[in-house]
Amino acid sequence: MSTPTVVRPVVGETLPELALPLDRTTIVATAIASQDFEDVHHDPGKANERGTPDIFMSINSTNGFLDRYVTDLFGPATRIRKVALRLGVPNFPGDTMTFSGEVAEVTDVAVTLKVVGRNVRGAHVTATVTIDHPSGGIQ
Repeated sequence: MSTPTVVRPVVGETLPELALPLDRTTIVATAIASQDFEDVHHDPGKANERGTPDIFMSINSTNGFLDRYVTDLFGPATRIRKVALRLGVPNFPGDTMTFSGEVAEVTDVAVTLKVVGRNVRGAHVTATVTIDHPSGGIQ
């Protein structure tokens, strides 16, 4: 990914988008990597029995991709203080989840971001993420 790094965030600043194509392997691998072995994340038949058309992404995977989006923007030393998220529509194989967001608050020590990850059906995740101020706040 070659997303530009945000150096001095300003309230209202729009964050660059990140589009993540999601295939079956990504959904299964990220569920396993986060030790979420729930069958709806790897077995299409079990997912169908529970009323979904296919396997779907786990919340742990969503959290991981959300963290990646933020740390790619602000740098690998970014310290995430708090994440509050709400899931919406599921992510299925073949979807592309596109993250976008804006800077909601900037203090001397922290930056709060409003982030959304969407697919063609709507918002998969809406989140508020607070990080240490990237220009040197609390380390």
